[in-house]
Amino acid sequence: MTLMNTLSAGLYRPEFERDNCGFGLIAHMDDKPSHWLAETAIESLARLTHRGAMAADGMTGDGCGLLMKRPDRFLRAIAGDAGINLGALYASGIIFLNQNPALAATARDGLTAAIRNQGLELAGWRQVPTDSRACGDEALKTLPLINQIFVNAAQGTEGDVFERQLFVARRRAEQAINAQDESFYVPSLSARVFSFKGLVLPKNLPAFYRDLENPRLATSVCLFHQRFSTNTWPQWRLAQPFRLLAHNAEINTIRGNRLWAQARTPDLASPALAHMAPLVRRVRHGS
Repeated sequence: MTLMNTLSAGLYRPEFERDNCGFGLIAHMDDKPSHWLAETAIESLARLTHRGAMAADGMTGDGCGLLMKRPDRFLRAIAGDAGINLGALYASGIIFLNQNPALAATARDGLTAAIRNQGLELAGWRQVPTDSRACGDEALKTLPLINQIFVNAAQGTEGDVFERQLFVARRRAEQAINAQDESFYVPSLSARVFSFKGLVLPKNLPAFYRDLENPRLATSVCLFHQRFSTNTWPQWRLAQPFRLLAHNAEINTIRGNRLWAQARTPDLASPALAHMAPLVRRVRHGS
């Protein structure tokens, strides 16, 4: 192509096109929670199915999920149904555990110990109602046991301090448990947000997580994400959104980015986290 033809055609080049994830966000400007918003986010997520791939079983996807502002009324209701007492300031999150009962029990004990070491109260555990019929054969091979945890803050604790305590507890539990059990994963554990995610097709997310069909589940902000696997194979833990964000692009330098980040960890510091270095994630070879 000559220079003049190139200029007349513009800078767009179809050969540079790449598939990538799809995501969106829906919110009530008045911050009033509603089940309608959750339903609309789920419906919108289903429209993004084409942004991910599908396995030959026709039901296993690249992973999808929702990250929402904590649905307080719903969480307090289901905690009450389970006989769990929540304080004025509490956190909750879904936990992925090993299907091996012994390893699952060890992980629960490890997370409980890490939580108590931060001066927090374990309010209780709940079995998350799920339906494995929404999963394809490939997803079923690595389907985790899914529990929900509730944690109360100590009396008089401020919200930001509580979030830091939860972060430290989670990181220390991950470091202690993942060395023997890589199935353990915490999609979210916060007093501010809550996550539902998994290795299912978007339309099947509410079929898998039965809580999403509960009319008591109401939120005012919800981020939804359909993953497109590029550098890594689909996994339950890699479904998005993550705890704070969702990613919409293709990263072909992810290993290099992780190594550069690890090289800079000695410079990471925060007045809010006096001992930050031990909490930094280490890069595993082949990741």
